[in-house]
Amino acid sequence: MRRIVGILVALGLAVPAAAAPVVLISIDGLRPADVLDAQHRGLKIPNLQAFITQGAFAESVRGVLPTTTYPSHATLMTGVSPGKHGIGGNLTFDPYDKNQRGWDWYATDIKVPTLWDAAHDAGLSTASVHWPVSVGAQVDWNLPQIWRTGTADDRKLLAALATPGLLSSLENQLGAYADGIDESLAADQTRARFAIALLESRKPYFMTTYLTALDHEQHASGPDTPQARAVLEQIDVLVGDLIKASRRVHPDGVIAVVSDHGFAPVQSDVNLYTPFVQAGLITLKNGAIADWQVMPWNDGGSAAIVLRDPANATVHGKVATLLAQLGSDPAFGIDHVIDKADVVKQGGTPQAEWFVLFKPGYEMASKLDAPVLSPAPYRGEHGYDPALPQMRATFLIEGKGIKAGKDLGEIDMRDVAPTIAHVLGVKLPQAEGKSLLP
Repeated sequence: MRRIVGILVALGLAVPAAAAPVVLISIDGLRPADVLDAQHRGLKIPNLQAFITQGAFAESVRGVLPTTTYPSHATLMTGVSPGKHGIGGNLTFDPYDKNQRGWDWYATDIKVPTLWDAAHDAGLSTASVHWPVSVGAQVDWNLPQIWRTGTADDRKLLAALATPGLLSSLENQLGAYADGIDESLAADQTRARFAIALLESRKPYFMTTYLTALDHEQHASGPDTPQARAVLEQIDVLVGDLIKASRRVHPDGVIAVVSDHGFAPVQSDVNLYTPFVQAGLITLKNGAIADWQVMPWNDGGSAAIVLRDPANATVHGKVATLLAQLGSDPAFGIDHVIDKADVVKQGGTPQAEWFVLFKPGYEMASKLDAPVLSPAPYRGEHGYDPALPQMRATFLIEGKGIKAGKDLGEIDMRDVAPTIAHVLGVKLPQAEGKSLLP
């Protein structure tokens, strides 16, 4: 692969002083306090804690609207909000469920250049393992995140969508790769092994890899539970393995750890469909949606409210009145509702006419026939207001050119991509954030 560093050296030109290879590791659901207060909490995560003394760290990262995995990861790769990059939620907006709860897997849906694109344009080689919104990304060696049914055909789908021949070549060396739908610790351990093999064999200048088991466990048992702590300690081992491999391949490289959101305990499911059905704004037939004028777009701790025809003043007024009533009814657990102007200001999807933000402890139910209020199937949730401290994400970085022990304070998630671009020596001109490095 063309590599700008090699070209510059061959031509006798100067390599930019700031340029360095980067390995970017995402730990889904990692909260800042998990690392910053690890000793106080009794957590044994020496590899993550080492960033505090050996590199730079953010006290917290304010996320995007909504604070969910796919919009956040698209922001981490572009430096812009969901309203600009186009990934508005984890799931595609699909009122009739024709996409069978399909996620926003495809990088072609990202409307602005990514860090992968910027690296490619600069002639730098890239690799990625299981990163959200990466199917079809401009990545030289790509094992994207995707699943459909959880059956054996998913493995064929991944092999077809990965870089041709890549999955089979790595499986010949390492054994079976993890299923896309598998979010367990064992799956993370497998993906980390594949990431290390990919890093050592292809030596990409920029690599992204994603670990999901902490998020999975926090949904299942809640944040800061013994089970979640145990998973985080094992993920720290994987981070240590990735760091060692990165230093073997790129001794003068940079390693960054990010997360997409925080977590809050949850107890109650809220059926936000019911009041719209009762108001005649959603029509059901045989238990399924037959027609709609307004539709909630489920984001866990929040919901975008989408109008089929935003120009219909009658429907707009009816929905606005209904949302005001729901917001004053304690049964719905709504903290507040923001209107279109605030959605735009906060960088949410332009499809949303409003955003319903639930109180921590409440989440939107996914079933049309659920009671208005019922026990939540999860014990932990995210998707809540980005302003909440519980929703803050993590940023850690160390390596060449990074001042040791540097406290970056509170940062914006949109600052991460331009910071990584700065380290790589590439340009990301559309970024709404700024580089955190001098």
